[in-house]
Amino acid sequence: MSRKKYFISIIILAVALFNAGVTNVVAQDSIKLLRLDEAISATLNNNKAIQLAKLDESIAASNYKQTEAIYLPQVGFSYTAMSSNNPLNAFGFKLQQKSITQNDFNPSLLNSPGGTADFTTKLELQQPLINMDLLYKRKAAAKQTELYQYKTQRTKEYLTYEVKKAYLQLQLAYDGVKVLEEALQTTNAVYTFTDNHFKQGLIQKSDVLNAQVQITIVETNLAKANSNIRNASDYLSLLMGQGDAVIYKAENNLQTTVSTNPASTKIAANRPDFLAMQKAIEATDLMIISSKKSYLPKLNAFGSYQFNDNSMLGFGANAYMAGVQLSWNIFKGNSTKNLIATQKLERNKLAEQLAQQKEQSQLELNKAYRDLADAQFDIQQQKSSIEQATESLQILQNRFGQGLVNTTDVLMATTQLSQQKFALAQATFTSNVTKAYLQLLTATAE
Repeated sequence: MSRKKYFISIIILAVALFNAGVTNVVAQDSIKLLRLDEAISATLNNNKAIQLAKLDESIAASNYKQTEAIYLPQVGFSYTAMSSNNPLNAFGFKLQQKSITQNDFNPSLLNSPGGTADFTTKLELQQPLINMDLLYKRKAAAKQTELYQYKTQRTKEYLTYEVKKAYLQLQLAYDGVKVLEEALQTTNAVYTFTDNHFKQGLIQKSDVLNAQVQITIVETNLAKANSNIRNASDYLSLLMGQGDAVIYKAENNLQTTVSTNPASTKIAANRPDFLAMQKAIEATDLMIISSKKSYLPKLNAFGSYQFNDNSMLGFGANAYMAGVQLSWNIFKGNSTKNLIATQKLERNKLAEQLAQQKEQSQLELNKAYRDLADAQFDIQQQKSSIEQATESLQILQNRFGQGLVNTTDVLMATTQLSQQKFALAQATFTSNVTKAYLQLLTATAE
């Protein structure tokens, strides 16, 4: 048998043995095929960050409902038991109980009354009428509910991007394993061929050692690549809110599309995070108006109905009181003035932050388009390099089988081909992640 035919037989045998080993490993592990849409759906339903965002949304809605108090009455009930020998209070108790007699005007009794008891049952009502500052606080609270709705939407968009990136990382890890498995097959075949020829005294021991070193390097990298699969799977499980550790299998040839319409080269003003910031500015504006309106008078109605008696659970005398109160805080030590100044500064800060965020996002969008163009160019270059590296390896393998080149040349060509294949996988990953990021940057509010 010629050296070339012998070398080819060794490669076929190595491939068969390695595939059998891979099959056994796969059988031992629980691997689940996961589609990207399934991962996104599970994340949007179960992720803790979205649940927290929805809780913030509910809290804002609850705070808004609290402001209904500016329209609704407040009703209170009280029962009070008192006893006093104070002349004024004792006489007042009897007046409220409608139990005054001629004898109660005796100066000695007026000046030195005995202990007098009074039991008061009272129902109170307060009805807000005109409170302009509270009205604008209610409007500001309404803006807060809109703010958190946009924050929830943006959280969903960001987590969708994170899922896509994690899914692409999982795909990249599997691509890396595939490349390293192919490299290990070739390296094992080279080692077997080299070791047999060394035993026959045809080549030096250094060639065998080089092959062994290369096998060790590839096996180490392969173990790291398999760990990357587990790491990516664990991160996907975390995003999806899955507690069980599962090794996921990604779909092959996943492509992420993105519009290249020139209109999408500008950041949309109605992106959810921008709108959330805008609602915060509007809420601050309304709070400033509310503070200014606190200078105005307030008009509120009140009323009460009560029973007074000198015995517990007695309802001998009753009376009511009703009225309207106009109150006006004319001067509060400049506290309102300083509060308004602080609120204006906070409003200006939010406006500057929004402008900065838009500018930064535009820079990121421009960079992302350039990164996408670079990645797509890199993909074309790597494909060409793989074709050249594959042809070079085939030539060296043929010459190696004929004894015309040494082991080092074949191992270097194998490593070069593996590097080009992984570079292609990395460029594809970069391209798809950049497309997903572009979708995040150009998102608009629902």
